Amino acid sequence: MLRTTNRKFVSNSFYVILISLVSNPIVAQQNVVPISPNIGVTFNRMASDPRVQQALRLIEQTEPETVREQFRITEIPAPPFKEDTRAAYYLKQMQDRGLSDAYIDSEGNAIGVRKGVGDGPTLLIAAHLDTVFPESTNTTVELRGGRYFAPGIGDDSRGLASILSVISALEESGIETTGDIMFAGNVGEEGKGDLRGVKAIFRDHPHIDGFVSVDGTRLRRITNGGTGSRRFEFHFKGPGGHSFGAFGIASAVHAMGRAISKIAEIETPRFPRTTFTVGTVEGGISVNSIAADATFALDMRSNDREQLARLEAQAKKLALDAVNEENIRWGNGETITVEFNLIGDRPVGITAIDNAIVQAAALAFDQLNIDLQQLSTSSTDANVPMALGIPAITIAGGGTGGGAHSPGEWFIPLDSHLGPQTALLITLSLVGVAGVSTPLLPERAK
Repeated sequence: MLRTTNRKFVSNSFYVILISLVSNPIVAQQNVVPISPNIGVTFNRMASDPRVQQALRLIEQTEPETVREQFRITEIPAPPFKEDTRAAYYLKQMQDRGLSDAYIDSEGNAIGVRKGVGDGPTLLIAAHLDTVFPESTNTTVELRGGRYFAPGIGDDSRGLASILSVISALEESGIETTGDIMFAGNVGEEGKGDLRGVKAIFRDHPHIDGFVSVDGTRLRRITNGGTGSRRFEFHFKGPGGHSFGAFGIASAVHAMGRAISKIAEIETPRFPRTTFTVGTVEGGISVNSIAADATFALDMRSNDREQLARLEAQAKKLALDAVNEENIRWGNGETITVEFNLIGDRPVGITAIDNAIVQAAALAFDQLNIDLQQLSTSSTDANVPMALGIPAITIAGGGTGGGAHSPGEWFIPLDSHLGPQTALLITLSLVGVAGVSTPLLPERAK
């Protein structure tokens, strides 16, 4: 069991190390993130403040209630594009914890701002409201065999509850920050939501200087890379007709089959990792009809913009070739066409390892004695600011769990207080504690 209440945040020898390595960075977490000495000193000054230590203790002491709050959130269904009820509940929780001016924006995000004393950066910290599950899903939390089960209990009810814990700790400890902290429960992270919530926030608030996404459980990595994706529906259209009486005309389903076969043979690089899949197919009206319509959905992903663009161009060309072959095969003037309808666009992005937001996160892991196993690349809300050149990372909300995106999703509150504690330390280091530490997050040119 990890404990932080009585742990000294940074030993005196830390300063000795910094002095002796002025020209060489120290290394945090088993060489995962090299730390710049000046960032380490500033972070330590913040973490050593008595009010910050008090806030960390408050988070640990109130973690049982945070877990109960997590369960309450879980039991409010929030399927894609139907997050309204959960958003309204979350708004009320933000307001009750001191963000009296919190509101629901035009996209459905619940947003509250804790103002700093001025002349500092603005940090957005958010967790997503939506789940992957349809409206009819039973989300009642059940305890079985030492695990709590419910769809969405970790992804992302845990992140939402962790952020509420941070808000409460800040208010109760009376910490004033230099910069502003924008808290959000955002919509549209999952599936066809296409990151619409975070896209709207950055569209409406171009002054945001940095972003921390809190998503899921198992606090063991910092996600500083964004896997991009492009998702299309390839829609094939033709004249259609009776399977016997109209035999000899081109078929939308046959053209679709030719296209899928060609796309299946695409070879993609292992590095940068680039993938594709035809996830769904539909078409035709009956077994004895030549199909007039057919559609498949194609998901393409890559950690590299150019590779993703190349894959998209290749897939579209192969579909056009398939249509041409189908039309030539029958050659009677009744032709098939294909349309490419974009249904998902998640941009590729990365936050450099030497960026203050990555280093602050690594230092927070160090201070709480959490084993930082790796930096990772994934598809999260952080993709959006990364692609805009805004420093962003994703961390987990704490505890342990599994089965995300399945009816058997589960959670155990094992050292789960470490999630909101980590979020608190990252947040305070980036926006600065008034009169104690300068903000590590630079302000972008306005």
